[in-house]
Amino acid sequence: MLNRLEVDQAVFFAILARAWQFLAGPVTLLLIATHFTGVEQGYYYTFWSMIGLQTFFELSFHNVVLNVASHEWEKLALTTDRTITGDASALSRLASLLRVTVVIYGVGAILFLAVVSFAGWVFFGWEEGSHLIHWQAPWVVLVALTALAFWMTPFLTVLEGCNQVKPVYQLHFARAVAGNLIVWVCIPLGASLWTPVIATIIRLACEGYFIAFRYRRFYSALLRKPTGPVLDWRVEVWPFQWRMGLRGLLGYFNAYLINPIVFHYAGPVAAGQMGMTWQVLTSLQAAALSWVTTRTARFGMLVAKRDFVELDRIFFRLTAIAFGMLSVGSIVFCIFVTVLYWSGTVHANRLLPPLPTAIFALALSIAVISNCQWTYMHAHKRSPYLLLTLVGSLLNGGLIWWWGSRYGATGAAVALLAMNGMFHLPIWSWVWFRERLEWHENPESRDNGVSIS
Repeated sequence: MLNRLEVDQAVFFAILARAWQFLAGPVTLLLIATHFTGVEQGYYYTFWSMIGLQTFFELSFHNVVLNVASHEWEKLALTTDRTITGDASALSRLASLLRVTVVIYGVGAILFLAVVSFAGWVFFGWEEGSHLIHWQAPWVVLVALTALAFWMTPFLTVLEGCNQVKPVYQLHFARAVAGNLIVWVCIPLGASLWTPVIATIIRLACEGYFIAFRYRRFYSALLRKPTGPVLDWRVEVWPFQWRMGLRGLLGYFNAYLINPIVFHYAGPVAAGQMGMTWQVLTSLQAAALSWVTTRTARFGMLVAKRDFVELDRIFFRLTAIAFGMLSVGSIVFCIFVTVLYWSGTVHANRLLPPLPTAIFALALSIAVISNCQWTYMHAHKRSPYLLLTLVGSLLNGGLIWWWGSRYGATGAAVALLAMNGMFHLPIWSWVWFRERLEWHENPESRDNGVSIS
């Protein structure tokens, strides 16, 4: 059964981490609903949405690093004691990738700390009644810890790009279990808005152990100054990165904008409903996408070997499985919300009503196909049709703001569904078919511009 569903060990641990979240999620939601006021719940989920401003500083760089690393790893391997063997030139190029990336992320972490802490201070401080909630200290500490976690990102990204997907997702699972168990203890003790801070501390502890101890030999080899050839960033990285960066700069409009809009126009209680519902649905989406995202390094290695037949076989099968799994999960969740509202239980109003929940679920299910297509294209170290991407992101953000400011969460849901179903899916399916044909027939061709024709 697992083989027919393309569940390898990496996917197994990715799904296990998500399965744990689904099992633990109701416990966390119940604790929040019981021990948080409606206003505190709104601040809690909007904290996480504001932390999503990290997108503006990361600029999708982790996707670039992962795909570039996978092309180099095709000539390398890892021994049982986690030392790197293989082509010396590829090792030198991979080392140069990690060393430069760590510096870039360090600069980004400093900028994130300065800008996002100030932006949150202004945003939350403007809200009526904000002086009644003790949000200031938790917010500043949360941003500082997130900045540190941001700087550590390239270490795990390079490891995953080196096809060490199973241990990375083992880490995600262990981190999720440890985080939930500790948070469950802290919420009843009155952690309130310090809860995100505690969760981030657990994340840092798990990742720090993983990097400093478990894969010490792996990273020590890559952090030494390269003695051979290095990446030509101007030719091999930046043409891919600046396109990905501009896409990532506006990616916030596709994922994190909704909750702050609902918070601002409908209040923190409505934002709490939106945040809790969105968390469940995006967790379902991430679990479904695990079938594809765990194969990202594999895709890059197949492209490097020009084994396009195997690439297409894996991609089509995994995309179908991902879409099917999310569709089933979304239907089950929508039925659960409907029953919850129908029964009139006291906690029903902590989630969105059934109609906007169903609309959001459909919008995210459609988005899975486009996400899979982009993973495929990025495996070729390409990000085509930049202008079209930017127009789509701006349209998406503008429509969500327009309808969300007038009709609340339901308006935002309709806007997201309209963009995903009528713009992103047809446009990016056409781009995917066209570029796939060109790249595989003429692999030396390069994406040189932002044309939409």
